[in-house]
Amino acid sequence: MTDPKNAEALKFAYWVPNVSGGLVVSKIEQRTDWGLEYNQELARIAERSGFEYALSQVRYMASYGAEYQHESTGFSLALLLASEKLKVIAAIHPGLWHPAVLAKFGASADVMTGGRFAVNVVSGWFKGEFTALGEQWLEHDERYRRSEEFIRVLRASWTEDEAEFSGDFYNLHGYNLKPKPVEVPGRPHPEIFQGGNSTVAREMAGRVSDWYFMNGNSSDGVREQIEEVSGYARAAGREPGTDIRFGLNAFIVARETEAEAHEVVDEIIAKADVEAVKGFGDAVKQAGQSTGDKRGMWQDSDFKDLVQYNDGFRTGLIGTPEQIARKIIGYREQGVGLLLGGFLHFQEEVDYFGREVMSIVRALEAEKGLAPVGAAA
Repeated sequence: MTDPKNAEALKFAYWVPNVSGGLVVSKIEQRTDWGLEYNQELARIAERSGFEYALSQVRYMASYGAEYQHESTGFSLALLLASEKLKVIAAIHPGLWHPAVLAKFGASADVMTGGRFAVNVVSGWFKGEFTALGEQWLEHDERYRRSEEFIRVLRASWTEDEAEFSGDFYNLHGYNLKPKPVEVPGRPHPEIFQGGNSTVAREMAGRVSDWYFMNGNSSDGVREQIEEVSGYARAAGREPGTDIRFGLNAFIVARETEAEAHEVVDEIIAKADVEAVKGFGDAVKQAGQSTGDKRGMWQDSDFKDLVQYNDGFRTGLIGTPEQIARKIIGYREQGVGLLLGGFLHFQEEVDYFGREVMSIVRALEAEKGLAPVGAAA
């Protein structure tokens, strides 16, 4: 039997900067723009550079240095239509969408773009967005219980005729969505991504998600998360590496010398927007502490970690192209199937990463007997 960790070449994704302020909460110069034209060109650069996925962020109101934001699903469709091969993952919040309505949007987007739409189901940490919109704010574990029902309704809507579902949050009564998403070999429906660090998030990922996104983490931390979620998947009759795969967030600083790369990170931290970072930290730590085992997102994140929203510095992809590529292969060998990258200056650094880093990663995959690009799962 093929080791699922060796079944496919590593996939690369990038954060879509559709929210103002870039990917670090810092006053350092970021030659990045949250507007449509910049991001359409970025999508074309990314797919030429070897990136397979892009993840559009979801924000509905200003928060912690992000004053402006484009809605994620519509923006994702615009990027899909501006590219030819790139898959775009739209982040969404259960509670602000009905899953069958999102399924309808997603099916249309998928058909229009030849099977390239995906979704990231975000259970949510920002209470202010829900209360400002007059929507009910659920406690942590209930948010994940709602998210699991949301995903089950998505699957039913995309794959069944006259779909039925009976839950505590959602119900379907003979829902018949047409057109269905595009039939893609090895993909029964548009891919469903999910994050979250708590026990309930990990259990949910094991049961229902196609991809589990991990915040930035050390090698040991990544290994622990993959092993735990894999155990939950097997208990649900699902196979890690095929039924569920693993993505890892990283803020990538690739420069010609290691010293130059670390100088960039030092400058990002030195110029951090302290008030915004502390406000973000207070909000997310309160959300994580509401879990039963106090194991939620960002619970052990320090100030430096919070300057990059998703602990991206922790992954350690800071240095020369060779150093970064070898570190990436280490995560690849642990079972990471997708690397989600954030950058300071997106267009130029995505291009540089594709030319200087990704080529080394592919050579190392071949050297170590990992699957070449396009290998069958």
